[in-house]
Amino acid sequence: MVALEAKLNSPTEQEILRARDFWGAIVLFFLSVFFLWRTSFIPLFGQNRAGVSGADWYNSAALVPFGIFGALLVLSLVLMNISIKAGGARLALTRVGIGWNRSEALRFSTLALILFFYIVGLVPRVDFIIGSGLLITGLIYGYHGGRSDRMILVTLIVAIAGLYALAAHLPRSEWKAHDDDWVALVLWFGLTLWVLATNRQDRVARAIPIIAILAPTLLVLAMAFGFRQNVPNRSGLLFSQIEYHYFVNIKPLWSR
Repeated sequence: MVALEAKLNSPTEQEILRARDFWGAIVLFFLSVFFLWRTSFIPLFGQNRAGVSGADWYNSAALVPFGIFGALLVLSLVLMNISIKAGGARLALTRVGIGWNRSEALRFSTLALILFFYIVGLVPRVDFIIGSGLLITGLIYGYHGGRSDRMILVTLIVAIAGLYALAAHLPRSEWKAHDDDWVALVLWFGLTLWVLATNRQDRVARAIPIIAILAPTLLVLAMAFGFRQNVPNRSGLLFSQIEYHYFVNIKPLWSR
């Protein structure tokens, strides 16, 4: 009887998920607010700030960040509303809601390390397509299925790429070098081969290279040539070639 009562009073799987969604929504809310605040320092609607004159609003470098972080803010509010209605807020401060066990700790810590080395090491110094492709490959492969060995493997690979970029080209004056691009590219290529070789029957694994190549490439093309936004490390190994051929070989075709 006691066991039956305990089972009836125990939270359901959906309530546990909603409780963790509540914490995720809070983190997402504060992150989006912070980055919206930082983006507000970029000139918009033709203002002049810190000696920088803004052009038309649709050419402003603030347009894409405002859109991205504004969407994340809305997403956090929607997620929080769903979580509260489903009873997630009620369980958020309980042990179940926090969900801090060994597997959760490993997932959280490896994700934090991957994002740290990507943001601090790869984004400023390594070609955006290469760095983001490595990140996407690592995140999908490492966390699809929840296997700890995969999480550790991709964390080590991204950390090696990020540490090399930081150690070899820490000053801003050296960010145009390409040896860190090649290191990250080799690691990305090697990880992709490993994923395909060890998961031949997995549809997700076969889709990883396509997603990892197309997503950052389309994003950087839209940022650079569609919205005319600043692109991280324009002198990167791949993007510098794309930009060169765009202005030298492609743009003149419709500029004549």
